[in-house]
Amino acid sequence: MQQMLEELERRRAAARLGGGQRRVEAQHAKGKLTARERIDVLLDPGSFEEYDMFVEHRSIDFGMETQKIPGDGVVTGHGTINGRLVYVFSQDFTVFGGALSGMHAAKICKVMDNAMKVGAPVLGLNDSGGARIQEGVDSLAGYADVFQRNVLASGVIPQISMVMGPCAGGAVYSPAMTDFIFMVKDSSYMFVTGPDVVKTVTHETVTQEELGGALTHTQKSGVADLAFENDVDALLQLRRFVDFLPSNNREKAPLRPTQDPVDRDDASLDTLVPDNTNKPYDIKELILKVVDEGDFFELSPEWAGNIVVGFGRLAGRSVGFVANQPMVLAGCLDIDSARKGARFVRFCDAFNIPIVTFVDVPGFLPGTQQEFGGIIKHGAKLLYAYAEATVPKVTVITRKAYGGAYDVMSSKHLRGDVNYAWPGAEIAVMGAKGAVEIIFRSDIGDAAKIAKRTEEYREKFANPFVAANRGFIDDVIMPHGTRRRVCRALATLETKKLENPWRKHGNIPL
Repeated sequence: MQQMLEELERRRAAARLGGGQRRVEAQHAKGKLTARERIDVLLDPGSFEEYDMFVEHRSIDFGMETQKIPGDGVVTGHGTINGRLVYVFSQDFTVFGGALSGMHAAKICKVMDNAMKVGAPVLGLNDSGGARIQEGVDSLAGYADVFQRNVLASGVIPQISMVMGPCAGGAVYSPAMTDFIFMVKDSSYMFVTGPDVVKTVTHETVTQEELGGALTHTQKSGVADLAFENDVDALLQLRRFVDFLPSNNREKAPLRPTQDPVDRDDASLDTLVPDNTNKPYDIKELILKVVDEGDFFELSPEWAGNIVVGFGRLAGRSVGFVANQPMVLAGCLDIDSARKGARFVRFCDAFNIPIVTFVDVPGFLPGTQQEFGGIIKHGAKLLYAYAEATVPKVTVITRKAYGGAYDVMSSKHLRGDVNYAWPGAEIAVMGAKGAVEIIFRSDIGDAAKIAKRTEEYREKFANPFVAANRGFIDDVIMPHGTRRRVCRALATLETKKLENPWRKHGNIPL
């Protein structure tokens, strides 16, 4: 028996060492943690239960039969984050550069299957050079097996990818199908084809960082939601982020007790919106003053900044916030902001997270670039997402809500449950000046007459009372009481039941 125990411990030690001490030191030299160190930071102390520590690849080509390392390049299992169950896989770059083999993929698939069975999130810590070339099609088949599970798990359990090293070729498509992608600055990158291939095919010279680094994907492409300074910061923020999410699509949004009074007013909000309707203000100030304890987790802050999305809590319950940002493009909706907002709204709806929308939108961004880029279909994504959503939806119009953008931003007509407006809100087809110049085109040469007509139009239409008169706005509220009114609205919607017609699935304008 003692001999067996010694053999077990020897095998465990070999698995824990991964690719060996030299490669571990090389990982540390790059400022990166090892696969197991990352799990230790991410999960509650002592909670990790590992699967398949002794799994080895089955390849016998190219001398691979002599290069077998227990675990085969990925550490898998489950543990807890603040006491809540999560499943995790952490790719080990010290073993064949984290390259994916058939058995490596099978380990990931087992974790995903188990997570689906019990209804718990899957967190993937990606650090892989891609497919293991020595295995050929077996490696490709492994990727496809993972992809299939990503699709089946979508909308059932939260899937989060933390890219902490290379992620190239076919490897990028698993993170792409997860709900959120986070990256680490200066040490992670994602691209379908690397710089060498790009140079060969298009004759462009580009570095890995320029092509697919964390800043590229959080500022230019919008592929990643956030970039963190280092491994430890990324993992600690991931712990914080998971707290906002339910474990699966059958649970309500998480509830965390708070000392922040539900009826707390904030007088500073009464002066948040400038008297000059063309002057910008920061919508994030409103969000931070409304949420519990000023705790707001923003997503994609550096991409499509004209719309703000993220999670906060109201009366202790997780809520998704969507808000137009007047500081960027005057808050206009464009292609990127519509995509960003739609993706977020659909996630919230899939996981029973109420949606609060703050509206200050002058319309859709005009121009040939937007039209040629397909703003019609991209804008429809946001419209579709709001219209399809059955979770509680509370909307507050803070200033402008013009044209089709008024409709799109969770209006009463898209089954908004409770729709408020601040006293200075303007709800109209367009701004007063533009409307008058169209309606009274013959008077354009007469500045005094146009000014008079503009003022008449503004008094008649550029206010919330016409919409309120028709029941499209439920109440005109004082800005300082926004938190109190929104919290009350959400409390009444706690038992909301609404179902869409039966269908296999809708056909969102992708």
